[in-house]
Amino acid sequence: MTNKRTRPEQYPSQSATLASDASTVPAARQMVREACAAWGMDQDAVETGTLLISEIVTNAVHHGHSHSVRVIAERPRPDRLRVAVVDRSRRMPELQRVEPDASGGRGLLLVETLSDSWGTDLLPWGKRVWAEVAVKVGEQ
Repeated sequence: MTNKRTRPEQYPSQSATLASDASTVPAARQMVREACAAWGMDQDAVETGTLLISEIVTNAVHHGHSHSVRVIAERPRPDRLRVAVVDRSRRMPELQRVEPDASGGRGLLLVETLSDSWGTDLLPWGKRVWAEVAVKVGEQ
């Protein structure tokens, strides 16, 4: 896992490259929990960020066709938590509308519902899927 802050005006980030398999999901959740604890974030941000990273990593593992994924937790601003996953696929995630009795396909719907914003950035070697949530500043 790497921790970085390159300039004083930047906010911290943590990232790790993990295998693209089911064991990555709990490791990604733990990384987000530890980052949020280190940054003194409120419990709502911790819980939401943990759920968001679970859904994004699961999607990357199932659809990213990579041997590994890069999991990222960062604070782009003092009042924001951003979680992201980078994989080598350039296939864009698709928000699905599923039947109530379907056994899957709700991951991005959860991401859309729980995050304040989310998106996908195409990269030369793949894509980064990210989601942001608000952090209560001053109540940490």
